[in-house]
Amino acid sequence: MAESSTSLLIEKDGPVLVLTLNRPEVLNSLNGELARALKSALDQAEAGALSGDVRATVITGSGRGFCAGADLGDPALHGSDGGAGVDLGSYLREFYHPVIEQIRSLPAPVICAVNGSAAGAGMSLALAGDIVLAARSATFLQAFSRIGLVPDAGSTYFLPRLVGEMRARALAILADRIDAEQALRYGLVWQVLPDEELQATARAMAVRLASMPTMAYALTKKALNQSLQNDLPRQLELEAQLQSQAGRSEDFGEGVASFLAKRPAVFKGR
Repeated sequence: MAESSTSLLIEKDGPVLVLTLNRPEVLNSLNGELARALKSALDQAEAGALSGDVRATVITGSGRGFCAGADLGDPALHGSDGGAGVDLGSYLREFYHPVIEQIRSLPAPVICAVNGSAAGAGMSLALAGDIVLAARSATFLQAFSRIGLVPDAGSTYFLPRLVGEMRARALAILADRIDAEQALRYGLVWQVLPDEELQATARAMAVRLASMPTMAYALTKKALNQSLQNDLPRQLELEAQLQSQAGRSEDFGEGVASFLAKRPAVFKGR
């Protein structure tokens, strides 16, 4: 497993991997270094998931914020002479897209534990998780239009699917900050917790998920990732194909055996 860097803390606790964005002085805003570190850690999490060594991942932030979005002072955003900036589309493709795609495709559950502000691409990062938990003090903000930009890092994909088109448009265009309870009502988060319980709850959930049939979780993520692009016949066929794989797994055999024997199952993620 990759070692912790200055901008990203990496903790391995049994089969659970905890990734903590660690730039608290700037509310964990994303720069090239942090994005690269996060992608590298997620690559290793994927390798660990395939080997059974990592069975759940938690992403959270240090200090009083989850992630304030892009660090506008990042030298990678500016020309080498300090003048005109780089093409922002190229910046997104290099730094943000690989992280978001990796979270969505990771063959193990990803819990995003949102402490404090999740703004701009930081909100996108949070919404990429499979399960999103929020501290009561958490806030969510589509900050892009405030500086003349378009929502990115997946926000225009996630928002309409989670909250519906009208709310997605209003959140993106008005750029109003919403609190954790409103995010819960909109369907952006799964659960709101007292601040002091967020991290412990996220870790306990990750431990619980890691003890479950994680191969089935990986196949479920694959099905859900394709569901909104497929019509019903294609999705039914995809379910059948994935269920064939699940039905051949050791976990399925163990699940049936434990059910018949009326004993707790011991899943291995394969």
